[in-house]
Amino acid sequence: MYEQIAANKRKSALIVALFVLFLFVLAALFGEMAGMGQAGIVAAVVISAGLALISYYSSDKVVLAISKARPATKEEFPYLVNTVEGLAIAAGVPMPRCYVIDDTAPNAFATGRNPQNSVICATTGLLAKLNRAELEGVIAHEMSHIKNLDIRLQTIAVVMVGIAALLSDWMMRGSWWGGGGRRGGSRDRGNAGAILAVVGFLLAALSPLIAQLLQLAISRRREFLADASGAMLTRYPAGLASALRKIASDTEPLEAANKATAHLYIVNPLKDIKGAVNRMFSTHPPIEERIAALEKM
Repeated sequence: MYEQIAANKRKSALIVALFVLFLFVLAALFGEMAGMGQAGIVAAVVISAGLALISYYSSDKVVLAISKARPATKEEFPYLVNTVEGLAIAAGVPMPRCYVIDDTAPNAFATGRNPQNSVICATTGLLAKLNRAELEGVIAHEMSHIKNLDIRLQTIAVVMVGIAALLSDWMMRGSWWGGGGRRGGSRDRGNAGAILAVVGFLLAALSPLIAQLLQLAISRRREFLADASGAMLTRYPAGLASALRKIASDTEPLEAANKATAHLYIVNPLKDIKGAVNRMFSTHPPIEERIAALEKM
């Protein structure tokens, strides 16, 4: 378990580092092509961060409203509330608020901006179809997302995607409408300037896709980390592995899920389409790989 957790943290850090390096290269090219210097980069950071902060502070309320979730009381769902309370103590975090979605499809998610303002939400189908060990595995996985500050990391990733998109848009506009203040300088440099312009144009065109792929890679890596951390909380990896197998094999659609919220759930509620390309654009790693990792612990 400790090896899995350490490996996933290292890989998460590597992906974030690559993301930052990519933004530095993009920003340098933008500054060179547009002649705006650091002012354009600062503007991109401020706009992206502002939009991300708005969603960061209101994300839990929006997600719960979209999902038609309601508070889970101890009188109606005693085992869910008791399980969340016990695992919060084990994880050393404040107890998250408990919500349920009235839906027969088994699934669950965690949301909130930090451990002090967090929510764990489960469907009634999950509570009905999973046994005690499996339900504890799922709740431990969601508790690990809260403890590992995955929501915060995803917000940082959103900011970086926003910066890449804005820089890309400005570079493309500059290319189409005559470039920036250094266009003449680029002509003076001859072939070097032409090569720089071509590289900048190609990177500007591809940067939103590259940024999105990096964000999805972070999301997939944090799912592996939550699996390993959740297994450490319960000390029973087989429970979570069995739960993942049950949830993935269930054929009932989750009515409340959509593309905006699918990445939050423990298993993607929008049924995956097979194929390497679709997996590349998925927010979740393949269930088979997650189960295999748990079975190795």
